[in-house]
Order: sequence, then structure tokens, then C-alpha cells
Amino acid sequence: MENEKIRIQKIIADAGIASRRKAEELIERGAVTVNGRRAKLGDKADPFRDKINVAGRDIVLQKNAKKYYIMLHKPRGFITTMNDEGGRKCVAELVDDIPARLFPVGRLDRESEGLLLMTNDGEFANMISHPSTHFPKTYRVTVHPAITDDQLTRLTTGVVIEGRMSMPASVRVINAEQNRTVLEIVLEEGRNRQIRKMCEALGLETARLKRTAVGPVRLGMLQPGKWRELTAEEMKSIAAYGKKLRAKAGGKKSKG
Repeated sequence: MENEKIRIQKIIADAGIASRRKAEELIERGAVTVNGRRAKLGDKADPFRDKINVAGRDIVLQKNAKKYYIMLHKPRGFITTMNDEGGRKCVAELVDDIPARLFPVGRLDRESEGLLLMTNDGEFANMISHPSTHFPKTYRVTVHPAITDDQLTRLTTGVVIEGRMSMPASVRVINAEQNRTVLEIVLEEGRNRQIRKMCEALGLETARLKRTAVGPVRLGMLQPGKWRELTAEEMKSIAAYGKKLRAKAGGKKSKG
């Protein structure tokens, strides 16, 4: 029946293969087929009757499968993907004891560390990672040499990277030494290697970058390479925070 069919990107996300945004990219690249025919954005399918294939792998959904919401402390040297043909270390290795196929919510580059959320719930991932939400992420960043007042102002107001101005950021100095400054930077957008590129554009070298919070959820004392499930309180706080951000975004659109 037609009412049993749902959008293919949601099926892919629910299967824990990729976030909804990534699933849309896979569909646009022609990597998804339904019953042997190439899928298009907007297509729907029955996840329990139709044969859906993503990059050569069939999707198998389990009804009422447990949803996982975990916090991983990603160490440096691991890439934020579930597999890598080049044999590099992946975050999948750190959560292979979880009996579900998870995917990362957003990314941290190989040399960065800190809080990485992972899940098999596409709706949850989409709420946090969708560009319209502007879910803030907090980072502790060590730069060389010491930062000037002008550089600090430019980081806060926005820096042109790859031909486009970054959104304003919250930046404060945690510790300042002669040739080294430790900053706390809060971003509301998630462009690839954004902080490193912003600092590089200002003549600063990023010596260390650690994500310490996503929205209201903080990394705390979780050790590198370890993971834990989010608490009920943390899940409630994320849901409430996301609702507030969506209402704020809707208000801005209506004013336009």
C-alpha cells in the first residue's frame, strides 16, 4: 500500500548506513537502486518489501530495532567514517562491540579529537547536522603563535575561506602565553576543517583541536577511544535544544 512507503533517504538513515544528508548525496550520485532501478531524490519505497541497494549492499531493516545514541571520545589519528579502502584507522573500530550499524553525526578530521555523536537513528542525526538548525559545537583550540586582538576580532566576526565568509563565532581566550594561545570557539556551522582554515587564513597554526560539546551535551571526563550511551537527561536536553533552534530558524524565515 502507498501509505507504507517512505522516502528512500529515510530508509537508508534508519538502516544505519548513513545520515539522511549523506543518503541524499548517495542517491544523487546514482549509488542507490530500488528493485534494480536507479533511485531519484523524492522516490519512496516500502523498506520491508522492496529491494533497496546502496553501493552494492542490500538494506535489511529489522522492525522495532533498538536505537543507539552514543558519545565517543574520538582520538587523534582516526578518520570519521565506518570503513576506509586505504586501511586507515576508522571510528568504526572503536564501537565494534555495539550490536548495530552506527554512523557518525557530523565529522571530526583525522588530526582532531573529542566528542563525536554516533547513532543508527536518521531523524536524530538530521536534527543535529542539518545546516538550517545551526546546532552549535564547542571546541578547545590551541594556536601558534600568540593571537592578536585583530585576529581575535576577525575570528569572531567571520573569515573568508574558500571564497565565502564564515558565520560569526563565539571566541574567548582560555590561556595566553608568549607563543601560544588556547581558545574556546563555538561554531554554528560545520564546513569541512573550518576552524583550521579560519586560523590558517589569519596566519595562525592550529596545534591542537578538541571538540568539547555538541549543543548542551559535554564530553566531560570520557577518555580517548571510549564511548558511552547518552543519558535520558542528555536526550531530553538535545530534543529541547533542537526544538528551540528550529523555532528560532522558523521565526527568522517568517520575518524575511
